[in-house]
Amino acid sequence: MLKAVRTAFALIAFLFALPAQASEAVDLLLVLAADVSRSVDQAKFQLQREGYAAALSNPHVLEAIRSGRNKRIAICLVEWSGAHSQKLLIDWTVIGDADAARRFGDHLIELPRTFADRTSISAAIDFSLALFEHAPYQSARRTIDVSGDGTNNMGRDVARARDEAVANGVTINGLVILSAQPLPWNPEHTNPPGGLDKYYRDNVIGGPGSFVMVAQDFASFGRALIGKLIAEIAQAPHPRLAAVPAAAR
Repeated sequence: MLKAVRTAFALIAFLFALPAQASEAVDLLLVLAADVSRSVDQAKFQLQREGYAAALSNPHVLEAIRSGRNKRIAICLVEWSGAHSQKLLIDWTVIGDADAARRFGDHLIELPRTFADRTSISAAIDFSLALFEHAPYQSARRTIDVSGDGTNNMGRDVARARDEAVANGVTINGLVILSAQPLPWNPEHTNPPGGLDKYYRDNVIGGPGSFVMVAQDFASFGRALIGKLIAEIAQAPHPRLAAVPAAAR
C-alpha cells in the first residue's frame, strides 16, 4: 500500500514538472468587435455581416496574412451593444488560407443577430480585452478592431476603458460608419461635433500605430474593412499604405 502511494506521488510530481505545452504561434491576435446597437437597422446589420465575411476572404487580405512569419492569424468576433450586451459570436479561429476564411465567413452569415440595445463602446473594449487571456494561441501583437456608427452612450467612460487596454499591451483601431441622416431622437450620437471619426480618434483608439478608418455608409463598410484588415495584419505604419487595390474595389 505504501509503495503504491509513493508511486502515485512520484507520478504527480513528474506531471507537475513537465513544461506546459506551448500555444500555437500566430502573427496577430485580432478581436473583431461589431456594433449591433439599435441605430443599426436590419438592412445595415446585413451589410455589416456580409462585409466581414467578404473582407476576410479577400485575396489581398489573405496575401497580407501569408506575408507574416507564421503565415496565419487568430481572430474571434464579438457583437456588442449596451453595457451588458456583449457576445462572443465566433471563438478564436486560425485563419491561414482561403478555406479557413470562407468557413469563418459562412458561419458568421448563418448566425442570428444578438442585440439591438444602446451603445457601450467601453463595455465592448472591456469584454474584448478579457478574451486575450483565454486565447489558445500566442502572439506579441494583440489588437481590438472596433466598428461602430455612434458614440458611447452607456456604461463607463470609454477613454478609461481604452487606456486600460493600451496599458495591457493591446492596440485598439476603429472603423467608423458614417450616417448621412442624424438620429431624430439623438442626433449627436451618430453625428457628434467634429465628426464620428474625430470622436473615435479622441476617445476610442490607442496603442502603437493605432488608427481610424472611415466607411461612408454601411454599403461601403466591406471595402473599408478590407483596407483596415490589411493595415492591421501587415502592420502598415499608416492605413494609406494599405490602400485597397483597384481589383478589390
